[in-house]
Amino acid sequence: MNILVINGPNLNLLGERETDLYGTDTLDELMVWLSNCPECIEHEFKFYQSNHEGEIIDFIHDERHWSQGIIINPGAFTHYSYAIMDAIKSVNIPTVEVHITNIKDREDFRKKSVIEPACIKQISGMGKYSYLEGVKELI
Repeated sequence: MNILVINGPNLNLLGERETDLYGTDTLDELMVWLSNCPECIEHEFKFYQSNHEGEIIDFIHDERHWSQGIIINPGAFTHYSYAIMDAIKSVNIPTVEVHITNIKDREDFRKKSVIEPACIKQISGMGKYSYLEGVKELI
């Protein structure tokens, strides 16, 4: 299976920012770990991170013919990016929304996801294992 793994704003600072919440693994370390998990080694991945909404949308559009599944951690875009939600719906590729922390247990504004309705599942609160569970859901 060809899987896009998309990370949104501020996830490029994993390993540095709020390590008590997000852990000490960098984004690159997390993506290497994911691609080397036994459940994942037979699948192809393209990893992408951007702090810019339009670039994420362009990546989804540009990779729509290659991808058979999408894992997305939209970061703060989770709570207000109807444009990313529409992009996911427009490409008709099974998508799993993931979060390192449990967004339901955080600040009120973080509890609602506008991305979730376009996804087959939302997984949060499992640290880096949220990504692995997302892959399992797709396959």
